[in-house]
Order: sequence, then structure tokens, then C-alpha cells
Amino acid sequence: MFEIRVICDPADTDRITAALSGAFAAGAIRTYPTRDGARIRLYVTADHRPAPGPWPTPDEAYALAPSLIREIGWTAQTAADKPFGEHLGREFWLRKAALLDRIALQGEEDGTPGDADEVATEVARRLIAHDRDGEGDYHGAPYWPEHPATAADPRGYVRQEYAHWAKNQ
Repeated sequence: MFEIRVICDPADTDRITAALSGAFAAGAIRTYPTRDGARIRLYVTADHRPAPGPWPTPDEAYALAPSLIREIGWTAQTAADKPFGEHLGREFWLRKAALLDRIALQGEEDGTPGDADEVATEVARRLIAHDRDGEGDYHGAPYWPEHPATAADPRGYVRQEYAHWAKNQ
């Protein structure tokens, strides 16, 4: 465990706080003005994030998932119910990414050629961007959206997040 001190412009506080929380297992961040009052001092007790383990297997991630047909219906209905241009929430992107991952896995298992793996990867990246932009309430353990392993295996991130989401429904 270690202590980090940052002196910054008050306008940068939120961005720095988010970066520290993303890079470390950070405690509460304490803020104090500098002596001249023009800047802010941030203090945080932090520790290295635990060494990440492997991604959940598809069987582990989708053990509690409903059937593919049911998920296709839920995804289509949710998209249809939103007025054009309205923001679709994290649950939609998570479930859509998991659905497409499951379809791609089934195609790989069956030896069916197609582009399902590419489509699943692209939607997984959309979920990651959603979570990285702070719009989602992601689990992030052991891999958070900015982690290099997440960029290397977007579908693994989907499985991690779906497994956590499904257990907490």
C-alpha cells in the first residue's frame, strides 16, 4: 500500500481521480486547497490491483443465461421500444454483446463459416467504450475497460461482465 499526492488545477480533479481509480485499487480521495488557494492537493491511499486471472469460460459466463431465442427477442424488443436516437443503456449493450458472443461460439463449435465472430467483437468493443466513457456500472474485476487485456480480448471482457451481471440479477 502506498500514498499518492497530486497537485492539480481544480478543473482536472475529476479526470485525475478517474485515472487514479482506473490504475490502482484506490481508497477515498481526500482534497485540500494548496497554500496559495489556486490549485488542489489530492491524497489517496492506493495499492496495486490484484494480478488478473483468466477470463471466465463461456460455460461459466453463460451458465445462468436464458435461451438464445429469448435473448434475441429481448434485444429486438428493447431496441424497438426506444424512440429513434434515444440512448440505449448498459444492460442492452451487455446483453446484446453476450448474445452475439454466444452465437459466434456456437458457429465456431459447429464449424459454420460466417462473420459472427467479427460482429460479436465489434459489439463487445461498443460495450467497452460505453463502460470506459463512464456511462456504465461495470464490475471490472479483474479486468477493467482500460486494461490492455480487455483491448486484446473484448469478448473475454463481455463474458466477465455478463457473469457478474447474471449472478447479481
